[in-house]
Amino acid sequence: MSAWFGLDRELVERLVRGLGGLEPAEAVGSPRADGGAEHVSEADDNVGITGIRAAFARAAWTMIAEPGDGVAGLVVGALGPAGALSAVLDRVGPTELQRRILGSEWFSGSGSTSADADAEDPAAMPASRVLRSALERWRPRLVSADLVAACETAIEVGVRLLLPGAPGWHAGFEHLGVHAPHALWLRGSPDVPAEERAIALVGARAASGYGEHVTLEAAAGLVDRGFAIVSGAAYGIDGAAHRAALGSGGVTVAYLAGGVDRPYPAGHDALIRRIREAGGAVISESPCGSTPSKWRFLQRNRLIAAASAATVVVEAGDRSGSINTAGHAASLGRPLGAVPGPVTSPSSAGCHRLIREYAATCVTNATQMAELAGWTAVDADAQAFASPEERRVRDVMSARSPRTVEALAKASGLSPREVTGVLGALDLAGAVEERERGWVLVGGRA
Repeated sequence: MSAWFGLDRELVERLVRGLGGLEPAEAVGSPRADGGAEHVSEADDNVGITGIRAAFARAAWTMIAEPGDGVAGLVVGALGPAGALSAVLDRVGPTELQRRILGSEWFSGSGSTSADADAEDPAAMPASRVLRSALERWRPRLVSADLVAACETAIEVGVRLLLPGAPGWHAGFEHLGVHAPHALWLRGSPDVPAEERAIALVGARAASGYGEHVTLEAAAGLVDRGFAIVSGAAYGIDGAAHRAALGSGGVTVAYLAGGVDRPYPAGHDALIRRIREAGGAVISESPCGSTPSKWRFLQRNRLIAAASAATVVVEAGDRSGSINTAGHAASLGRPLGAVPGPVTSPSSAGCHRLIREYAATCVTNATQMAELAGWTAVDADAQAFASPEERRVRDVMSARSPRTVEALAKASGLSPREVTGVLGALDLAGAVEERERGWVLVGGRA
């Protein structure tokens, strides 16, 4: 009976297929002529042997390498996930591993942008001592039984393995270069992570009443403008952002620092479950069974920044972890916003620092936050703003949550008859749509 990576081939196939249908559909990689590492591109064929091996290897790399390990990213990028894993299993030495990397097409320039990007980054310049250190930290963690158990747990609780290039994989992750995730573990809707109209709302765990109020108003307003909310499911600002998005009928995505089978913090177990059940997603770079750590929290923050069109820090102390998220957003060239607070409040000192030192844009409401991500309040169809009544109706409408004529009348201060007339005009202009539970804005207008 044939074996892959020291495991029965049928077991590997069963695990990969059980982790389910999120794999890319086209293979362009092929075994290397030297018989060593197998190069598999980001478009792995998960229907064939090459794709199954690559998918399982990527799952393994999420276990043996810590999130954001640039050396692991370089080795996998150069040799392919299966080839890189085989090199670790076969106890290839650092000198031989370096020879394979330097001889790969990826490193020589056909597929690599990271190798030349930062000559000071040790992950971008393989050397025997760097690779020796990496192999020493990877090999003790490559335990077949642990990997199989993690995959079995994932299948049991309905977790999917999301691979680079697959539907649902956010294009922004590629901007992380060699620090991009090898794969992601996902519970919830598989398409949500790729949402381009997404804004990250982050901030302090020990949030003040002011911070939570601003977060609730901002998240609800962004949902009304058609944005998904991305955050980290922590106490304070993160939790308020997720709850407001859910309460407004929107979509929200939570990135965790530990396995998605272990909701963290435990006090947000119900919230994390609601995120999944409401059409959102809960995602982690670490496999099932993994516990959160300070390092994993910091690395998780780069995914939040990369998966968002803009990042807004609502409230943060001078040493808040959300400053780290802001740093990642800035390094990726993503728009960065910060909400000001009282100058006497230590809870807002981090936001003021971002405005002063990171050139963050000062934002105070959902409209300004949406504008960071390219949204504009100027409607392409000027007829939609033909009267004050139309403005008032549009102001209280949502792009996601249907609202009845009675609800719109109450919120706008107009009579139901006036609202009905306005909706008729907007419907003819293609600016609104009637659904089973009421009316919504359409056509990208907010």
